[in-house]
Order: sequence, then structure tokens, then C-alpha cells
Amino acid sequence: GTCDIVLAGGSESARSRMTATCFTRMRALSRRREEPALASRPFDAGRDGFVLGEGAGILVLERARSARSRGAPVQALLRGYGAGADAHHPVAPHPRGDGAVRAVRAALTDAGCGPDDIAHVQAHGTSTPLNDAAEATAFTRVFGADGPPVTAAKGVIGHALGAAGAIQAAYTVLALRHGQVPPVANFQGQDGDHKLDIVAGRPRPVPGTAAVSCSFGFGGQNAVLLFTAADW
Repeated sequence: GTCDIVLAGGSESARSRMTATCFTRMRALSRRREEPALASRPFDAGRDGFVLGEGAGILVLERARSARSRGAPVQALLRGYGAGADAHHPVAPHPRGDGAVRAVRAALTDAGCGPDDIAHVQAHGTSTPLNDAAEATAFTRVFGADGPPVTAAKGVIGHALGAAGAIQAAYTVLALRHGQVPPVANFQGQDGDHKLDIVAGRPRPVPGTAAVSCSFGFGGQNAVLLFTAADW
């Protein structure tokens, strides 16, 4: 690399009729118009689509020697990443999460970690039937039946589209820093075929120092960041 410090992130405010119409035509948005506070419910058996969100997330990525030299307060360490495009379908994920599996495993390899090293997972978790099912399958394939706790920020903030990945990365860093994983909003129970350890109801203290933040977008775009707690 050639840079000591990089500002990385995204912002989005897709509050337009065209955006809402496009996602509505795809049947991607929740239809819980009478109870909007309950509409976004990642991995819940009653999920029926996502809620558009807006926001921004910015992370300062800095070489260790640069951060040390200026006495910067280090929040976490970015240890590895995995990315790829599975090109399965323009909008639908691969039903077995093939691209997601490859991205998570690539992040683990890049960081020199194994599945058992991961203390929690920040899922893409859109609250759509297809995405959450494929993602649950992918996590089970990578981590096994007794995988780490899973959370999903979109239950609280909705789907911020281009900003979602950066916001979720910030969530992951804060969870590692505080040793607690936030719950998935509105989660009451999973589909019968999926048995992830979903954090629900209240924040859960989670020991361990490593976590992955997952973004799995349309067109099979898959990206995973692996963070560890700061050790200095």
C-alpha cells in the first residue's frame, strides 16, 4: 500500500419515489405498513422485506506505526477481508450462499484465523426471505451448527444501501470494543430449517476478540471484513 491513512465509508439517502418504486416492484420492501416499527426483522420467520434506511459510516484506516506516532486512540484492528462476485442472479442470492461462503472463508484466510476464532457475526441481514435464508445457510456451512452469535444492524436502521457496509463495520468495531453484541430488532424465532444463534431481546456479552462484518449485495457482490479488538 501507498497510504498511511485512508478514510473509507459511504453515505446514502435514497428517499425518492423512483427508488421506492423499483424495490416495491421487486417485492423487496416490507409490506407491514400498519406496523412500521415491526417491519424490519432480519432472520425472523415472519420477515417479508426490508425497510429503506439512510445514514453514513466512515472509518479511519491507518497503519499501526502512524497511529502510534500520533497517539491515536485505536478502536480495533482490521485483520483481513474477502470479496468476490458470484454472478448467480441480478438480484437473488445463491440459495446455498456460495459467494458468501467464499468471501467469509477468504477473510478468515487473509487474517490467519479459523472459524472457531470468531466471537460474533454482523450479518448482511436484509429481512428479505431469500437473502436471510441464503445467508443462514452460508454461515452454517462456514461455522458449523454451533456457530458464533449473529446480529444484524438493519433491524434497527433499515437498509442504507451504499452506506450499509460501512455502518455495519462501525457496529462491529463498537461491539468488539465494548464486549457486547447488540440484539436483532423484532426477532422472535427462525424458520424451521435455520438454527443460527441470533442475539435477541437485549445486548449479549460476548467474550472473544474477533468478528466479521458481512455485506452481500445484488448481483452477487460479496464483501467481508474481519476485525479484532485492539491489543495496544
